[in-house]
Amino acid sequence: MLVHLSVHNYAIVEHLDLELKRGMSVISGETGAGKSIMLDALGLALGDRADSSVVRLGADKADILASFDLDDIPDARAWLAERDLDNDGPCILRRVITAEGRSRGYINGSPCPQGDLKALGELLIDIHSQHEHQSLLKPDTHRRLLDEYSASQELARQVQLAAQRWRQTQQALERLSNSSDEQRARQQLLSYQLEELENLALAEGELEQLEQEHKNLANAGQLLDACRQVTELCSESDAGNVLSALTSSLQRLAAFQNHAGALGEAVNLLASAQIQVEEAVGELNRFVDHFDADPQRQQALEERLDTIYTLARKHRVQPAELVALQQRLLDELEGLNADDEAIERLGEELAAYARHYEEKATDLSRIRQAAAGELSLAVEAEIQRLGMPGGRFSVTLKPVAEGDYPPYGFEQVEFLVSANPGQPLRPLAKVASGGELSRISLAIQVITAQTSRVPTLVFDEVDVGIGGPTAEIVGHLLRRLGERGQVLTVTHLPQVAAQGHHHLFVHKARDSEQTRTAVAELHGRGRIEEIARMLGGVDLTEQSLAHAQQMVTAAQA
Repeated sequence: MLVHLSVHNYAIVEHLDLELKRGMSVISGETGAGKSIMLDALGLALGDRADSSVVRLGADKADILASFDLDDIPDARAWLAERDLDNDGPCILRRVITAEGRSRGYINGSPCPQGDLKALGELLIDIHSQHEHQSLLKPDTHRRLLDEYSASQELARQVQLAAQRWRQTQQALERLSNSSDEQRARQQLLSYQLEELENLALAEGELEQLEQEHKNLANAGQLLDACRQVTELCSESDAGNVLSALTSSLQRLAAFQNHAGALGEAVNLLASAQIQVEEAVGELNRFVDHFDADPQRQQALEERLDTIYTLARKHRVQPAELVALQQRLLDELEGLNADDEAIERLGEELAAYARHYEEKATDLSRIRQAAAGELSLAVEAEIQRLGMPGGRFSVTLKPVAEGDYPPYGFEQVEFLVSANPGQPLRPLAKVASGGELSRISLAIQVITAQTSRVPTLVFDEVDVGIGGPTAEIVGHLLRRLGERGQVLTVTHLPQVAAQGHHHLFVHKARDSEQTRTAVAELHGRGRIEEIARMLGGVDLTEQSLAHAQQMVTAAQA
């Protein structure tokens, strides 16, 4: 439960420290004194949105700190443990908003995003506002309240998540399926193009070899003549040849072969040249002897090259790029085939998500069916106690169209009401007046709060529009809730205030320079005087004080 609230420089609050207890704590004060400011500050510590306007004029930042005892909140302890934020003492939520508009949140001293404050806050406090009856006209609110009453929020979240996954998978499957016709046409084209390239079977480096061989065959006569002429110049010419000249040169220098230095080096080089020329002549002779100028071979080369060049022109690439093109087309075809596999896989996933959704939604429907009757009877009993004798209330479940997977489950939830005897049940938005809506809303909030796992409940002027004996019944209801946990209620009704276990009085303190909000806990005479003031007397009289004393005594009894 909430054990301490500290507010610094928030709105017109300069400094406020509140120690809070179990039971029903009443918060009262004049209109505009700042009762709602306290709850707004608490909301910031619980992750509500904020801006720089909340910082008190002249201050550099607003600082709100809320401390909670988690002995009765195992869900909150588990949430903290999962994130390594737990400690041995109270759980402390802190929010700092600077005058420049920056906001920082802390959980047990560790910085955290606003979303974490909100998620943890939902496990700690349940706030019911005076405007909640307006949201009661929305079907989404009906469904949420029924799920809260039946403690099936987690199951409802699982249904929503299953529906989301099913929808996302269906959309992905539709995108792939809608492109399947174009995809199949592309697959056929790629298969045909790859078959041509595979039949060509062009090897890496083959084109260069073919072109060189074709060039050699096309110039066979000139090539052979050149080879013979070089052979003759090197070794066969009668008028003198290279080998003869080298041999003669070596013989002339042989007599001086013992000379070292440059002469010896020259002899070595001439000897090496003689060997290389002899080897070159041998290679030329072997080339000429084995050279085949077969016209059929030349024709085959030309046909092979023509096939390669034609296919290259068809694909608008250079002939040397055909091998790389074949790999690219193969990769694309494999990708398209993978899309076919993806379609099959997505179909299987879609069926699995549908089965999962149906399982969870069926469980949720069963729980809702059972809880709808219980909630109907409980709220009906309360609205009759709250000044609507003969009023009836029903929670109806309307099945959705078969085959749909909506995020909220297999049914829509709607509250029906009959405010007067003899009138048929009709949708809440079409029947209830403003005052009736307030009573129905209060009845629903009280009933659903009884099943809440959150130990601290806040009611912010939910009794607006209620008075007389009904107000006393409202006070009894809130006190009953306070006996099982902690209830904070902001009220203007003395009948409600008298029922509180504790009483906090919010007032404005003024000095010569500024006005600020202050809070005092009332006891004894002070509490009696505040309830007498709430009874409507400008001046406190013995009668109003006696009436206030009687109300407090009756509540305690």
